[in-house]
Amino acid sequence: MRLPPLVSPVEELSKHEISRYSRHLLIPEVGLEGQKRLKSSKVLVIGAGGLGSPALLYLAAAGVGTLGIIDFDVVDESNLQRQIIHGQSDISRLKSESARDSINELNPYVRVRLHSERLEATNAGKIISEYDLIVDGTDNFATRYLVNDACVLAGKPYVWGSIYRFEGQVSVFWENAPGGLGLNYRDLYPEPPPAEMAPSCAEGGVLGILCASIGAMMATEAIKLITGIGETMLGRLAVYDALEMSYRFIPLHKAPVRTPITQLIDYQRFCGVDRSAHDSRTNIPVISARELKTIKENGTDVQLIDVRGIEEWNIVHIEGATLIPKNQIMSEEVLATMNKEDFIVLHCKMGMRSRDVLVEMQKYGFTNVKSLDGGILAWIKDVDQSLPTY
Repeated sequence: MRLPPLVSPVEELSKHEISRYSRHLLIPEVGLEGQKRLKSSKVLVIGAGGLGSPALLYLAAAGVGTLGIIDFDVVDESNLQRQIIHGQSDISRLKSESARDSINELNPYVRVRLHSERLEATNAGKIISEYDLIVDGTDNFATRYLVNDACVLAGKPYVWGSIYRFEGQVSVFWENAPGGLGLNYRDLYPEPPPAEMAPSCAEGGVLGILCASIGAMMATEAIKLITGIGETMLGRLAVYDALEMSYRFIPLHKAPVRTPITQLIDYQRFCGVDRSAHDSRTNIPVISARELKTIKENGTDVQLIDVRGIEEWNIVHIEGATLIPKNQIMSEEVLATMNKEDFIVLHCKMGMRSRDVLVEMQKYGFTNVKSLDGGILAWIKDVDQSLPTY
């Protein structure tokens, strides 16, 4: 859908800016006025990770006047496979600060504003209201619904992207868009999927270069919205398959039944990932990494079962563990071969998959089973730092 320019142009560009952006100025659809609009725009990028990295770099290179970055996380070595705005020397630094330094090196004419905090219902409205456009590069449903609802309440458009393994998706949402085609994220996903059906890239993996493809599409949509050129992705969902090298464009429409968005809510609970509520609801017994270490050292007979996939097992595993992937151990045939009286500790990467398996085992009468709280990452952090993380 073609939309009018999102912002008014600034009065002028400096001589150095005209030289820097000369390739834009030569394009009739962009020209001097389009570049002035880019300079006057304020864009908030949520997440300086896989999608935020290329989006931030290209928006900075394009001449967006003010870039806001919201990210509370620090750079980890496993990020560098895809989060190209960070480097080896940035490990353990705040991602927001690392991204700011990369942007300043790329384009000193861009003003960078940092929000080194977690985006929550208590601060989302204030932060989002300070920008013209939002670019959502988050990787979990709870934050996506939060961003959507905050943008709806603030009347702001936003560009959304998602990646997983070899596939990516991109769209534009704007409840108050001119022309009456008001769509928001809840028209695509009226309800969040069950938490166990929504694996993150940390669990399922992602092809690093996919971030460049999807992040570039998101930055392109942002530039089109700011300058008012071309047909935006509002009302369409782009689906990119890197293995097939194929693009599909799916029309989006308003959901038949819509719940009005009147306030921000508890999005962790809404998406079923409120841990304390989940544990009390299913009575899941957990064991900490340090408790497990003590039990093993005391010689207690414990069966440690790793329910991750073979690919993750090959990266790192706990000595003495047995690999039985989740899709295998949850079958009736496998459970029938196990002794219900054995003391069993299940673990995965972070603790979610092992909890799912434990619930299934409880249905079959297993009563002496626990889940390793925090998974193998907690074991590495609290017990054996010599193991590689991922």
